[in-house]
This record gives sequence, C-alpha cells and structure tokens, in this order.
Amino acid sequence: MGELIQQLKRHEGFKSKPYKCTAGKLTIGYGLNLDAGIDEELAEIILKYKISKVTAKLEGADWFNSIDSQARRDLIVNMAFNIGVSGIFKFVKMINAISVRDYHLAANEMLDSKWAKQVGSRATELAEQMHSGQYK
Repeated sequence: MGELIQQLKRHEGFKSKPYKCTAGKLTIGYGLNLDAGIDEELAEIILKYKISKVTAKLEGADWFNSIDSQARRDLIVNMAFNIGVSGIFKFVKMINAISVRDYHLAANEMLDSKWAKQVGSRATELAEQMHSGQYK
C-alpha cells in the first residue's frame, strides 16, 4: 500500500486549503472531495488526530501537566479544541487558579468569560467538571 499512497500523493498533489478541482468540486488534501461530505468514521479519525495535536501543545505547559485528574485535563483540551490553544492561554486567572489547585476558583473564572456566554451549557458543564474533577 505504501507505493500506492506515494503514487496518489504525486498524482493528486497536496493542498492544505480548499480549492476547486478540474471537475469544479470543492477539494482539500490529496483529492478529498468536500462536496461529497465525509462519513462519521473519517470525522472521528480527524477528531482524534486534532485532540492529540491540541493535547501535545498543552503538555508544554507546566500548569497543564500539574492538573490532578484526567477529567480536568480533558476539559482544558475540550476548551482548547473550541477556542484554540492560544485562546486557553488568555484565561490567565483560570490558569493561576489551576496552578495552586483551586479548582473552584478556576471553574468560576471559566464562567466569568466571554467564552462562557458564547457557548452556554458547554461552559456550565465544563465548569462543573473543573469543580468536581469528574465527568458529568
């Protein structure tokens, strides 16, 4: 299969941004037709890949590595998935609270944000997860 992959890469070419192929279809990557959509299996593969990328970036931060439960670490990944890793680093008061393991304050800081107003129940659920250290 390795030779086939290399051949297809050469024939299709890689485009990181959507473009119109010669047939007029919206395409990305190595000839992935976006007009046809994607199935749930591919969407989950992409989701897992993006989670691993976000997590790897966050693992460069001492405060993230100091979090004492997987549920709390996961909610930070969830937030970063939503607003970007750079967006998480704007939550300075939340990060400071996490650094001293004041998860109640960290949850309150999450809710006291523009992000919380934008995402509504997602913020409420994640703040409770921060507070409890467990999934709902």
